[in-house]
Amino acid sequence: MGVGRTVWLTGLPSSGKSTIAAAVAGRLRADGWPVEVLDGDEMRRSLTAGLGFGRADREENVRRIGWVAGLLARNGITVLVPVIAPYAADRDKVRAAHQERNVPFSEVFVATPVDVCARRDVKGLYARQRAGELTSLTGVDDPYEPPAHPDLRVPADTQSVAESVEAVYRLVVSP
Repeated sequence: MGVGRTVWLTGLPSSGKSTIAAAVAGRLRADGWPVEVLDGDEMRRSLTAGLGFGRADREENVRRIGWVAGLLARNGITVLVPVIAPYAADRDKVRAAHQERNVPFSEVFVATPVDVCARRDVKGLYARQRAGELTSLTGVDDPYEPPAHPDLRVPADTQSVAESVEAVYRLVVSP
């Protein structure tokens, strides 16, 4: 089995990361690719349960998920990681760890403006933040550092889900 790769989809809450990752994974599986999706919400309920949302815990969350992604990718799995990962330095550390293992890593910026994310509000986070029930919402009252040079920028507010999926799919299958 050859080396897989990690594709990290970063962006604000409700930007479309998980939707895109799930659709790309389905398409890759249909093509016979071994694929895993390490979804941020699922990881928070399992691998990183108990971590909070302060900077140190967010860094540890990204480090753990990145380590697992690298392990899977090193063993031939294509790993899609729809995780906010708000700090550029943390994403850069994951990339560097992959490079040290000679494992391909791509960063996809799901570039959806905060006002569009707030309208989507898939999990009700923005409504809870506006009501004063939630603090430290990434991109609202907690920082999000967009990638300066992502491998792919997906303008999910101006293109369809199908177009976004196609762009990420092409990134994955290209040599």
